[in-house]
Amino acid sequence: MSNIFVELSNGMADVAEQTGKSIVSVNARRRLPASGVVFAKDLVLTANHVMEREEDITVTFADGTTLSAKLAGRDAGTDLAVLKLEKPVKDIAQASKSAARVGQIVLALARPSSEGIEASLGTVSAISGPIRTGGGGMLDQYIRTDSISYPGFSGGALVAADGGVLGINTSGLARGMAITIPANIAWAIGDTLAKHGHIKRGYLGVRSQPVDVSADAQKELKRVQEMGLLIIGVEDDSPATKGGMIVGDILVGVAGVAIVHHDELFTRLSGDVVGKSTPIEILRGGKPQILNIVIGER
Repeated sequence: MSNIFVELSNGMADVAEQTGKSIVSVNARRRLPASGVVFAKDLVLTANHVMEREEDITVTFADGTTLSAKLAGRDAGTDLAVLKLEKPVKDIAQASKSAARVGQIVLALARPSSEGIEASLGTVSAISGPIRTGGGGMLDQYIRTDSISYPGFSGGALVAADGGVLGINTSGLARGMAITIPANIAWAIGDTLAKHGHIKRGYLGVRSQPVDVSADAQKELKRVQEMGLLIIGVEDDSPATKGGMIVGDILVGVAGVAIVHHDELFTRLSGDVVGKSTPIEILRGGKPQILNIVIGER
């Protein structure tokens, strides 16, 4: 007679063993090493706050092999860093094809020492976001679990029962609370850091506050949008000034995407739009206009 608890236990142990091959120990600080996840053949994702030095970095694998690594990029705003290994490796973590679900059973996997993989069992307790972070960044989403984040777990992986990586764990955001950066976000940031070394974050140079969009103005916009951002201040010589934005305009969209609060604007001004002419949709006198503004970089 089969025992579902034994099957579950064995299944999670198998996941820890198999996915654990792509979880590494990152030696870049004086005390206990942190963890990292091999997300490409020669790239490791880890937590930025554990990178206390940028030279003499080593990465230790499941079989005890230790390789030198160089810091390819880091971002305090998302607490992620990317290391480039001295040579390619074969064990690469796969991002989960399914999004995390509240109530899902998960494992937090880490390799904080040479003694082997460590695991903490839990469930996904919440999926939240967006959230502003301490390094001037923004996370569109984050995962919270009830698994225990032991010392050295930052930079490790949150893993689903099928072995797919749901995200990267860190205690360097949200005032020290352990959270997980979803894999699709972490992988995208990792790719950008590997290519450019940093994350571009833009600015317009305005102060704004939420405001209701009237029914008549919504008809002019030809869409339902109840809120926008009233411009209450424009900095001298800023991208907004150069692009023709003035106090009293209501910002309602960026590059074709409706904007209803500050966090959405913050998110839309980051990434590839920085340094490029971007259509900013405003209401002026109740009538929609498009201002093409070159987004500055903070």
